[in-house]
Formats: sequence, C-alpha cells, structure tokens
Amino acid sequence: MNAFRLLLAAALLPLSCLSIVRSDAAGVTPSGAASVTETAPETAAESAAETATSGTWHWPLAPPHPVLRGFQAPATLYAPGHRGLDLSAKVGRQVVAPADGIVSFAGVVVDRPVLSIEHADGLVSSIEPVSASVAVGDRVAAGQPVGQVADGGHCAGQCLHLGARLNGGYVSPLLYLVGVPRAVLLPALLL
Repeated sequence: MNAFRLLLAAALLPLSCLSIVRSDAAGVTPSGAASVTETAPETAAESAAETATSGTWHWPLAPPHPVLRGFQAPATLYAPGHRGLDLSAKVGRQVVAPADGIVSFAGVVVDRPVLSIEHADGLVSSIEPVSASVAVGDRVAAGQPVGQVADGGHCAGQCLHLGARLNGGYVSPLLYLVGVPRAVLLPALLL
C-alpha cells in the first residue's frame, strides 16, 4: 500500500516541482557530505558565461583533491566569507592551470605567493600559495604545469586555495570544475 501511495503521489506532482540549481557554494559538513546553496547570477551575461564554461576547468591538483573548506559567499562585498576552495595539498605538489588563459599575476601578496590567470568570458582563477614556474603575460593551456604548492597563507603547508572571479565578483570554482555533479532538488513525497 505504501509503494502505491508513493507512486500515486509522484505521478500527481507536476513536473514544475522539479528544479535544477547551480552549486554556487559548497562546503563540507562534519559528516563529510557536501552542502549546496543557490545564488542567482547577477546578469544574463554572467549566466551565459557560467553555462558556456560549466564543467570545463581542470582541478589544479592531480587526484585525489579533497575539499577541506568550501566556498562561502560573503553577505556583502566586504563581509567575511571564504572566496574559494581549500584543497588538501602538501608543499611541493605540482599545480596545473585550470583552463586556457594568460597569466595576469605571479607574485607575493602579503605572506603568500599567488598566481592569477585570466580566462575567456571574464573569468579569472587565482591559486595560492603557489611557487609559479610561469610569468605575467605567459599563455597557458588547461592542465599545463604552472608551479608547485608553496608555504604561506591561511592553511600554510596543508592546502592549496583555488579562487574564481567572474567579471570581478567572486564565485564558487565548483561551477567550473570538471566532474562536479550538479545538484537537483526533488519534491518531498507525501507519505
């Protein structure tokens, strides 16, 4: 009888109840499960850019690349948050370019070496701490070695931070990384 009620409830729900969302922000819960929230793109151009490049970036590290801390959008432009992903990594591990682009910055910011790459459609990736083997103005290809994990930053010697900016605003790198499944919200079934 319960199976019949579930089947009936599922058949009666309109398809409009199903909604697909982007995983703009993901973190790791204490149980290790990813959490997902939804943030609407600010403009149609940003939405088109996200769609065009969704799932095309390489991870900057070879597998495994567990996420130690996920993207946390700030409430306002200057509010606290976590503007990228922290990937588990030890000093000396090889770092690769997430996508084709041109190196826009390779140097030290405060206490850590940072590498930024400008990609198509207003996207910029930033990786830190990384001892860069490329220079400003160099053209890089997706998956090309660009340096090694260095020491410094907020998780010195334990992680590599990957950030992404779209037209100057921070977005979750998970939007662009290959192999990240998109979240699908399903309606609750009546029992």
